[in-house]
Amino acid sequence: MINRPKTNEYSAYAEAYVSKVPQGADVMELLEELQTSTYNLFSNMTEQKAAHSYAEGKWTIKQVLGHMIDTERVFAFRALCFSRENATLPGFDQDIYVNNTDFNSRTIQSLAAEFRATRESNLYLFGSFNEDQLNRTGIANNNPVSVKALVYMTAGHELHHIKILKEKYL
Repeated sequence: MINRPKTNEYSAYAEAYVSKVPQGADVMELLEELQTSTYNLFSNMTEQKAAHSYAEGKWTIKQVLGHMIDTERVFAFRALCFSRENATLPGFDQDIYVNNTDFNSRTIQSLAAEFRATRESNLYLFGSFNEDQLNRTGIANNNPVSVKALVYMTAGHELHHIKILKEKYL
């Protein structure tokens, strides 16, 4: 089980994600459960529903899922880098990432399958870290962060967007 990170292991903005992981939860089990439930949510969606945006200028459901995939990849890359060395990595602007791809031209089933494959890969990566690697840190977007915090942020980020989807889109 990966111990919950201390608040000094991540920046204040990341608290919104880390806090979404229930106290006492096994974050790896949660990531596995979310892999299935999130895949099922999106893969059973119609193309019409997946193209929906709840307001002018807001992302479509496809864009939200694409953003979730991009962010998980960024968090996993940071975790990989920091588990191997103390590195400094740039931030990423979610809007630039979404605006520089065309998630809306893809099928929701394709995006759901990509999400599932990305998560599967990251479960292997996160599961390979030993205690020493989980406690290693690096700098991302000018903020120190531990590998274990990035694992929690991955789960919390997904929970954050699933909540928004259920409240505003579905």
